[in-house]
Parts: sequence; structure tokens; C-alpha cells
Amino acid sequence: MKEKIYHLIEQKKQILDRMLSEGYFDTAAQVSSAIADCILAGNKIILAGNGGSAADAQHFAGEFVGRFLMERRALPAVSLCTDPSVMTCIGNDYGFDAVFERQLSGIGKKGDLFIAISTSGNSANLCRAAEQAGRMGIQTIGLLGKDGGRLAGMCDYALVVPAEETPRIQEMHTFTVHLLCGEAETEAASRQTLG
Repeated sequence: MKEKIYHLIEQKKQILDRMLSEGYFDTAAQVSSAIADCILAGNKIILAGNGGSAADAQHFAGEFVGRFLMERRALPAVSLCTDPSVMTCIGNDYGFDAVFERQLSGIGKKGDLFIAISTSGNSANLCRAAEQAGRMGIQTIGLLGKDGGRLAGMCDYALVVPAEETPRIQEMHTFTVHLLCGEAETEAASRQTLG
């Protein structure tokens, strides 16, 4: 048991080392600035994912609308994963591949920022939403894993966790959600009062 735990911690350290050496955190800094720009321009962050990635989308929105590290006004962020009536209506009438695309077309606007979270980068519903974002002038960020999949080439910024196992990717996605929330919150606060 102890050996297995040690191995998992060592594996996580190796992934973090790769993220450092492969420019992941440089891209994360650019993404944080893009998020701050979006918020300060009066626009919103829209997030989506499936399964555990849906939980990450909700987590991110919660940190922004609630608070993360500082006391400040609520920041505009919404997860497209939270309304079962909307999800099942769209899924029933248009198919599951349309559940995010359709919502984005209804609530998104030029200047907003869409964050697609996917461990594989190949979820059809997220790819369709990224295409819709492009048509609407909405900047797209991918929080991805493995080789980034199809989404990596569809996003303005792709944060690809260099790992193959879904649990390790999800752990790094949670870390990245916290990193992005903290950095964007701090940058936005330094450029304008968020109180």
C-alpha cells in the first residue's frame, strides 16, 4: 500500500516537472490575463465539461461567483453543466452533441470567454461548442489532457496536461482551476477595484 501511494505521488511530481519544462505555466499566465481582460471588459466566463470535467467547470464558476482568495464583488462565470432541464431538453431534441453548443449560442456574446474542460480533448459536444464560440467571436481556452485531442487545435489557448491517466489529468485540472482563479482574481484586482 505504501509503495503504491509513493508511486502515485512520484508520478504526480513527474507530471508537474513536465508541465514546468513544456511551457504549461507560461500559457497559464497568458490565460489568466485573458480571463482578467474578459472580466474587466464587462464580459463573462462560460465553462463546460463532461463527468468529472463538468464538476471542474462548476468548481471554477463557483470560485468566481463566490470568492477565491480575496473579498471582492462576484465575477461573472457560468457552467453550462448545471441545469438538467436544459441539458435534457437539448439532448432530447437535438442530441447530446449539441448540449453545450446550443446553450452557448443562447447566452454567449462576442467578448465572452469559453473554457472547455476535457481529459481527452475529443468530446464531440465540447468540439461543437468550441466551433460555435469561434463563429460568435468568443475566445476559447481548452483545459485538456493526453495530446490535447481535437480541441487543442480549435482553442485560442490550450493547456494540455502531459499525462495519459484520467485521474492524474483531473488532479492537475483541479490544480489549474485554482491557479487560474487566483491569478486572474489578483490581476483583475490590481488593474481595477473589484470590491
